[in-house]
Amino acid sequence: MSEQIIEGAPAPDAEENRRQVLYWRLLARLFDPEEQAGLESASLAVVEDIGLPSALLDPGASVDSVVQRHPELAAEFDGLMAPEPDEAGGRDRAAEVRRAALVSKVLLNVFATGSGTVTAEQLARWQSDAGWLERALGCRPGELRGGRGGANGAGGGPGVSPTGTGFGGPTPDLSRLIPEIGPELGALEAGLVKRMHLREVLADPALASRLTPSMSLIEQLLRDKDNLSGVALANAKSLIRRYVDEVAQVLRTQVEKATVGDIDRSVPPKRVFRNLDLDRTIWKNLTNWDPEGERLYVDRLYYRHTSRKTTPQRLIVVVDQSGSMVDSMVNCTILASIFAGLPKVDVHLIAYDTQALDLTPWAHDPFETLLRTKLGGGTDGTVAMALAQPKIAEPRNTVVVWISDFYEWRTDELFESMAAVHRSGAKFIPVGSVTSSGRGSVNPWFREKFKDLGTPVISGHIKKLVHELKTFLT
Repeated sequence: MSEQIIEGAPAPDAEENRRQVLYWRLLARLFDPEEQAGLESASLAVVEDIGLPSALLDPGASVDSVVQRHPELAAEFDGLMAPEPDEAGGRDRAAEVRRAALVSKVLLNVFATGSGTVTAEQLARWQSDAGWLERALGCRPGELRGGRGGANGAGGGPGVSPTGTGFGGPTPDLSRLIPEIGPELGALEAGLVKRMHLREVLADPALASRLTPSMSLIEQLLRDKDNLSGVALANAKSLIRRYVDEVAQVLRTQVEKATVGDIDRSVPPKRVFRNLDLDRTIWKNLTNWDPEGERLYVDRLYYRHTSRKTTPQRLIVVVDQSGSMVDSMVNCTILASIFAGLPKVDVHLIAYDTQALDLTPWAHDPFETLLRTKLGGGTDGTVAMALAQPKIAEPRNTVVVWISDFYEWRTDELFESMAAVHRSGAKFIPVGSVTSSGRGSVNPWFREKFKDLGTPVISGHIKKLVHELKTFLT
């Protein structure tokens, strides 16, 4: 009987076995840094047999170094983990084995972070490998962790790869990933930054130059800035400035692409060629058509209206500067500075924990604003409201953006004051988190209260807040 079952069973698939060997090796190395001799030798045989370099199995080799030696692999990493479905419905098992070898390399380099002290070079290498993972998922390097991904990242244009090659296409839908990969990558990066001897690295210009600014690194710098001095402080400021400039470039693009105010037809159109309405001009002058000479005589030119309605507006941004809100704080501080540069927009900026600080004099410069913040501590929004309410001189022309996780000491008192601002006619926008990943915890009591008030909490991509503000302010 047993012989009949064995004879009737399907023959083992060699390609499937190869693929499983590679993934079993990946799991073994993720959970145990020690080599499993049998899996290592079997994986090496598979990789060499399918024509891939053995460097893919070297945990010490970055993806960048592999691609530099084998440039033809760069294109294979793009969209590697988001392959297009086969229209014929069949499976290319040989291609699956090749994909398994490349995927294993990326995942092992990113998720096997080891233990102990991390050097600036190791952090830079991990950031580069994480960029390759983002490329493999169909995104731009940095897009899932910090939302930077180059200025084009906001508009779906081609991005820049870790090696400088282009990568285009729309951002894929990664909502089915469990858990969400963006927050997990950010947490891994934050863990690596905490394991660095950051002060010693910053004190050495050569080592500091190897650091790539990221949200995790900026958070650590903001927390430790009061303990830095001299060269270390100068290098920290340089890194913060670089990151602020990169994010500002992306956000500025999003602001420019957002909706703007209605055409103001009370303002006469500017009589220049680029505003000439040719169709209307021809239509209005058809009575001057000369059929014999087949000529149209124009006695009046018509121009398009281009002026937009711009009522003076006041934007008040209130930021919870507790450590859990650093991502939103950085993004919204930069966003406030961009809106401060728009005509007829008066921006006020307030940061708070248990005390409130009016940062309005520096609202135009997010770098100076961030240097004046102090992360950590408790939260008492009533002290910030005491500063914000006197600034609401004309409620109908005022928007208040309140950025917090809303875990407050005086919940009822603070909510009543927020509801009063809303009832006064001012536009009140509660913001739970505005990051690339949208990860953030918001007090469910406040979330329900704001929903009942008709001002639901904004949480998610910063484009949501950009749209809300641009619609109101212009």
